[in-house]
Amino acid sequence: MNAIQLITLNFSETRRRSIKLWTGIPKEHYHWKPDKDAMSLIETIRHVLETEHFYHIIMQRRGNLNAYQSPWLDQPYTSLAAELKFAEPYRNSFLEMIAALKTEDLTNIIINRTEVNQKKQLGDYLMRTAYHEAVHTGQLLDYLRTAGIARPIVWD
Repeated sequence: MNAIQLITLNFSETRRRSIKLWTGIPKEHYHWKPDKDAMSLIETIRHVLETEHFYHIIMQRRGNLNAYQSPWLDQPYTSLAAELKFAEPYRNSFLEMIAALKTEDLTNIIINRTEVNQKKQLGDYLMRTAYHEAVHTGQLLDYLRTAGIARPIVWD
């Protein structure tokens, strides 16, 4: 496998395990959160989906977001199926962007976010994007444990 194929596999596996976890959350617990300042379970799922798109826009623009408006801004929280359906075209576009990359793009394309004083290679930014989702998978597993809700086995 080359680097692009490995990155694509990492995104696919991360999302597969996230969906395995997300589908195991009982609907009656979607709005559970450990404290008043935390995101609920469904809010965290949306955050993961929305942030992947956010990172994709950053990569497309090679940096600053400027006047970015999230497509999720006016979307109500309804169900996991609705969240995944809404995110699907954004996910597909993101994966298509990755598939079109050349290995040298991972080091040659620089993401320069002057608004937050951050400069990273595209490969670094892609790995951070997958890591973000993985971190929230662990967070949700902890939330379920804290709430006493059965946790799906994501380590197959």
